[in-house]
Amino acid sequence: MLPFTHDQFIGVFAAYNEAVWPAQVVAYVVAAVALGAIAWQRPWSGALAAWLLASLWIWTGVVYHGMHFSTINAAARLFAAMLVLEAMMLAWWALRRRPELAFGLDLRRGAGLALAIYAAVLYPLLGLAFGLHYPAAPTFGITPCPLTLFTFGLVLLAPTAVPWRVLVVPLLWSLIGGSAAFLMRIPQDWVLLLGGVVVVAANIAAAPHGRRATAHTR
Repeated sequence: MLPFTHDQFIGVFAAYNEAVWPAQVVAYVVAAVALGAIAWQRPWSGALAAWLLASLWIWTGVVYHGMHFSTINAAARLFAAMLVLEAMMLAWWALRRRPELAFGLDLRRGAGLALAIYAAVLYPLLGLAFGLHYPAAPTFGITPCPLTLFTFGLVLLAPTAVPWRVLVVPLLWSLIGGSAAFLMRIPQDWVLLLGGVVVVAANIAAAPHGRRATAHTR
């Protein structure tokens, strides 16, 4: 049993979206710059995308969870800490690993692009189809579920395994948000569970290749 009702949950989105406007537009700009950097393929492209992604996680942790969702759920403060931790892990990944992200026709990166498009475009459209109208709806980039899906999309653009420490919080949120999707009647969040499975499977499959690549560079 959740400590809030469906109406209270949706009410938080309405209050949040009205309070933070035009952050919703900025989130799309940040995501577009990240994808554009990846398409441009410069040595710093993957790191820039990871830094930009980190900025969305820290915003969502502090502002959405810490300042808004906490009004109906005491656990939101723990969630805020989790999301800030994920921002730190993405910043570490950008600074220390300098990830190489690229679009491609292989299954892994095709799935990544599909999840990114789902998070940014199909997710809000499905929300409208299911009766969730702005501002009383989760918005791309600044609420945790679509942000998690977009993050899954970007990490799958890496040709080799991503450090598990970068994936722990998004995977946990895929379970939290995916299960809450059934209880809170947010059908577009069901994809979180599938996305988590895809990321785990892809990371395990890529790990041997990643170790070989590391060995050849030594």
